[in-house]
Amino acid sequence: MKIIDLITKDTLSLSFEVFPPKTESSFDSVKVATEEIAKLRPSFMSVTYGAGGGTSKYTLEIAKNIKEEFGVPMLAHLTCVSSDKETVKQRIEDMHNAGIQNIMALRGDIPESMMNDDRSKWDYRYAIDLIREIKSLHYDFCIGAACYPEIHPESENQKEDIKRLKEKVDAGCDFLTTQMFFDNNLLYNFLYKIREAGITVPVIPGIMPITNANQVERAIKLSGSFMPQRFKSLVDKFGSDPLAMKQAGIAYATDQIIDLYANNITNVHVYSMNKPDVAEKIQSNLSDILGK
Repeated sequence: MKIIDLITKDTLSLSFEVFPPKTESSFDSVKVATEEIAKLRPSFMSVTYGAGGGTSKYTLEIAKNIKEEFGVPMLAHLTCVSSDKETVKQRIEDMHNAGIQNIMALRGDIPESMMNDDRSKWDYRYAIDLIREIKSLHYDFCIGAACYPEIHPESENQKEDIKRLKEKVDAGCDFLTTQMFFDNNLLYNFLYKIREAGITVPVIPGIMPITNANQVERAIKLSGSFMPQRFKSLVDKFGSDPLAMKQAGIAYATDQIIDLYANNITNVHVYSMNKPDVAEKIQSNLSDILGK
């Protein structure tokens, strides 16, 4: 089933992101974790692609397994950085042949070894190039793309960021999923600005439950996310107690999601970090709201 058909319904929904194994030796344990999350019957699940496409060969295997064994609609990530056209076309064909109907089209992180490369020679420089490639192959995928409620780390300013975002949407993107954020007001302000700019596709907020203090630094490094004082106080108070921090982090994420639903956001995507217990607890906290 296409994601666009799921998220345009009026009913509230919750979905989860998982990631594939980094090595063959960890495949079985990751497969089990993703299956446990699939058993929660989320509205859909997404599977990441890995920095530089390093775990790309496992993305389709995980997505196909969940789709076939649990019937959960799947969104497979695809990045274009460091990939040539033939490789990308083969990945797209493989997804189509596996019955995957949804692709998250991303540029992807640039490996440190390629930071100084002449990017003008790459087959794909940006996500928009990948979106155009997918559209040109006429496989009828539902295409998602990323957006940043604060600002893309490489953008000069938010105005320029939104301009580039509209170009992605105009190229054929069907919906957007946000980078993590910890202050919902940032999202509401962002939505107002992109609607003013003529971007009308659905936007799915991405929520990251911070369940241990070490995740905070990594979250800031990855996304440059603003950490509100309420969240900082939570980490300061409970960060040294793993169990307390986990419970507090789940509660904070749940509170964010409830506020989003209360403000007419119908679909929320949770970055599960392959933690079935965290995914289950969040869904359980929302059981009556979701009708599960």
